[in-house]
Amino acid sequence: MPTKKEFLKETIQHIDIKKHNVVPIIDDMKNMAFSSRDLAQAAEYYDMMLKDENCSVMLCLAGSLFSAGLKNVVVDMIRNNMVDMIVSTGAVIVDQDFFEGLGFKHYKGSQFADDNVLRELMIDRIYDTYIDEEDLRVCDMTIAEICDKLEKRPYSSREFIWHMGEYLSKNGKNKDSVVLAAYEHNVPIFVPAFSDCSAGFGFVHHQFNNPDSHLSLDSAKDFLELTKLKLEANETGLYMIGGGVPKNFAQDTVVAAEILGKEVPMHKYAIQVTVADDRDGALSGSTLKEASSWGKVDMTYEQMVYCEATIAMPLISGYAYHKGNWKNRRKREFQKLFLNETVSA
Repeated sequence: MPTKKEFLKETIQHIDIKKHNVVPIIDDMKNMAFSSRDLAQAAEYYDMMLKDENCSVMLCLAGSLFSAGLKNVVVDMIRNNMVDMIVSTGAVIVDQDFFEGLGFKHYKGSQFADDNVLRELMIDRIYDTYIDEEDLRVCDMTIAEICDKLEKRPYSSREFIWHMGEYLSKNGKNKDSVVLAAYEHNVPIFVPAFSDCSAGFGFVHHQFNNPDSHLSLDSAKDFLELTKLKLEANETGLYMIGGGVPKNFAQDTVVAAEILGKEVPMHKYAIQVTVADDRDGALSGSTLKEASSWGKVDMTYEQMVYCEATIAMPLISGYAYHKGNWKNRRKREFQKLFLNETVSA
């Protein structure tokens, strides 16, 4: 049987959009057909979001993105003022980003490996990528450690992730972290289903060992805070990788604002990269045109891109990066709207 060391020898390398000027190829794809033209249109709409001085960008992330080599795309987007708020699944932010911020790695693997052997060696598999389960448990317990040190009360995921960024700023071993970059640049991150990831094990450990006084998560507070950001931003653009909870959570802020008696415009721009089908009525594959029927997304600048994220995201983000319209954007720093209550925790 192969050893653990033999399995975990080649690390996933994160693509650097700064190295590759994809503007010419995207411009040429605009004159093609099918998915190439859809992708080029999405890239153009994202660049329009950055060029529009009144538009704030919501980035939604779902799927095994950072473990697959897309982490530094988002790090560069944050550092270069190309995103103003993030809504994500927990795995992307905790198991994949915070995990690497602690100094751990994801490894190149094979979808044809013997999973019984991997289990014996405590290696977790995401399709053709490996994670050391022992490292992941250190990540779990680091979350528990952060919980143990904070004031025992309900937190929004945004608040808690801010403290994760604070932890990495003092103890991190990899500066290329989305959580850390967001902390440094005051970009709020929301994870509406936060317990559904490695963080959940840390929270379980914390609450089990502190039954009478413990930290908890308040998903309604998440929704309220993101709705407040929609009210503050007014005009918004959605850049969605995958679907699921982040997609719906971000879109629903328009309806939530109406429930509060406030009038805000539908999301002005919306692009979604997905491989999900819309025929079963599920959320991940539902079209942006469908979202318009709910009063969530304006139909003027919307584009679905049916493509796997590791192909589409470097091209869309790279196009906007090399076009350079982010250089003239006003920095929102929406985290500062909540900073006093977060720091006082």
